[in-house]
Amino acid sequence: MSVRVLYNPASGRGRGARAIVGIRAAFARCGFTDVRGTKHAGDEDRLLREAIEDGIETIVVSGGDGTWSRCAVPLARAGSPARMAFLAAGTGNDFAKNLRIDARDPRALAEGLADGGLRERRVDLGRVDDCWFLNVAGFGFDVAVLRASLRQQRLRGAAVYVVSALQELFRFPGLPIAVDGAPPRTHLLAVFSNGTHFGGTFHIAPGARIDDGMIDTVLVRDLPRLARLPLLARAIRGTHLRGPHATQQRTAQVSLQFADAPWFQADGELCRAAGASVQVASVPGALRVIDA
Repeated sequence: MSVRVLYNPASGRGRGARAIVGIRAAFARCGFTDVRGTKHAGDEDRLLREAIEDGIETIVVSGGDGTWSRCAVPLARAGSPARMAFLAAGTGNDFAKNLRIDARDPRALAEGLADGGLRERRVDLGRVDDCWFLNVAGFGFDVAVLRASLRQQRLRGAAVYVVSALQELFRFPGLPIAVDGAPPRTHLLAVFSNGTHFGGTFHIAPGARIDDGMIDTVLVRDLPRLARLPLLARAIRGTHLRGPHATQQRTAQVSLQFADAPWFQADGELCRAAGASVQVASVPGALRVIDA
């Protein structure tokens, strides 16, 4: 079996560069020595397409949600039979929380690939219009949090998102959204989740599955500023849906209407929709992944 490891040294604010030393050693012990790193931002697409052209059967990607997404989306869109495996070296590493295999253990992954003890699993992706995503897309508050997180220079790991969320908690004005033709309502955020977690620590979509052909829509209506902090704390525990301000619905597709073309985040990347009308949908079974 052909195996190639792709890694982003900049992921996790330098964690990727540190992690690859142990990853390289673990994979070499199992006879896998094909390891290639990105050279600049967005270089994952080049590495991924080279792996497809070279007929690599299993592409192991070391990084975080952004790196994983920048490899998973072109792999799925190409219709390649290659399988993708995940190693955690990023900030949130949220998508891997939906898998049974431990993405923090390169030795176990390498040994499992060598002895054939791991299995292939088909998982979904999502899309906002024609922008595909691996784990989560969102409108509203999480866009403000992402922008704030990009300004954080000293923090590492999930603390980046938690501190950024606290900073924006009392600033964000709310975003009017009409969902599936209903009258517009002001929302704190609208999250469309393939998996269960986002932002490194928020259990945003309890019960979501990455292989059910559905998108979990989590809508949080705007609420008074002082009531936002308790809601944020409940979202970390996954209990935010027990109150009257948050709902979760599992559907194949959702239609959204905004006053103007909205900004959104897709797997931590800032994007802007082409127009005020937006379609969010599942892309069922689009990606082959390695799992336990």
